[in-house]
Amino acid sequence: MDNLVVEGGVPLHGAIRVSGAKNAALPILAASLLTEGTCTFRNVPRLRDVETMGALLRIMGAETEIAPPVVTLRGGGVRRPEAPYELVKQMRASVLVLGPLLARFGHAKVSLPGGCAIGARPIDQHLKGLEAMGAEIKLEHGYVVASCPRLRGATIHFDMATVTGTENLMMAAALAKGRTQLVGAAREPEVEELARVLNKMGARIDGAGTDVIHIEGVETLHPVDHAIIADRIEAGTFMCAVAATGGDVLVEGTISEHVEPLAERLRTAGVEIVREETGLRVRSPGARGLRAVDIETAPHPGFPTDMQAQFMALMTLARGTSHVIESVFENRFMHVPELSRMGANIQVRGQSATLTGVDRLSGASVMATDLRASACLVIAGLLAEGETEVLRVYHLDRGYEAIEKKLSPLGARIRRVRGNL
Repeated sequence: MDNLVVEGGVPLHGAIRVSGAKNAALPILAASLLTEGTCTFRNVPRLRDVETMGALLRIMGAETEIAPPVVTLRGGGVRRPEAPYELVKQMRASVLVLGPLLARFGHAKVSLPGGCAIGARPIDQHLKGLEAMGAEIKLEHGYVVASCPRLRGATIHFDMATVTGTENLMMAAALAKGRTQLVGAAREPEVEELARVLNKMGARIDGAGTDVIHIEGVETLHPVDHAIIADRIEAGTFMCAVAATGGDVLVEGTISEHVEPLAERLRTAGVEIVREETGLRVRSPGARGLRAVDIETAPHPGFPTDMQAQFMALMTLARGTSHVIESVFENRFMHVPELSRMGANIQVRGQSATLTGVDRLSGASVMATDLRASACLVIAGLLAEGETEVLRVYHLDRGYEAIEKKLSPLGARIRRVRGNL
């Protein structure tokens, strides 16, 4: 079990390139199940979650070559439309195979994903939508068992915005008979990217990126060659790291529109962000020179919940008092006790946190509890005086491609060490 050791106090300078988007790659890899041909995907990040999705597709019979940044998948050999618990428990996004399997094979058996460290993320909206499209759904021994000779189009109203629910039903509807309308759909860039890929495969989808998506089902889809968009959350994490430590860094590959909710708050705090031809340049005096800023998380295009923890790390030293409201997940302040151990002044009441800027953070051993909390603690380590050891960074490796190798050329003193179980 690896740990990261971070020595703080060094401003960052140079350029850093953003990897492909994990949250776009996973549903796109699942979409390869909709065709028998060989799909080629480029700019795929080298992450544990990508490996898990590859293993899941392989166990079903797909031919896979997982060699990021290029991944090739051939779904012609799939004979077992089943996602076992042993793999689904490692990654909730495994449930994204449910829609494609049901649409192509007429039946699917997918393990329920189980609990989640950052709060409940039920799949009831997925199942409700599939039932509206004619599927018979049974829950047996911890599995969703779904069957329908061919799904048919329907109008589906989401009770809440759900990214994976929107993606699952969009993939299912691509091969359904007739027209499907998803009302109250998620608007995230990753949903738009999946629609882009499906349309390249021959699907007929419009409205992705809005809260109403229309899908006209087709008989078959064909394989595709596609390069995946840059990861807006990785880009935002690097932007917060520069804002916190101070310095001048070009975050290459960033799609500026995708990170605007974060960029707007950083500018308000006093960070200079300039759009350049190859990305965004971030200049900052460091966290102690910034103003405290309030945030409230919300589905896109609001402030992303996946950036809440990293922004909180930045606010620990900002001048004044900031307020953070977490409106998406009910248990996403687990990084707060670890920041407090480093000297942060944070009070949590329900779904809100109040941060009063302190003069300094002190390095300490801290425990990563989930993916974005891990990134938060790395940024805190870059801010702190002395040495910080971030334990259990396998969480981090699920969403960041060798973060220590990317930050080190900027001047960050960060290294990976082998920890004890």
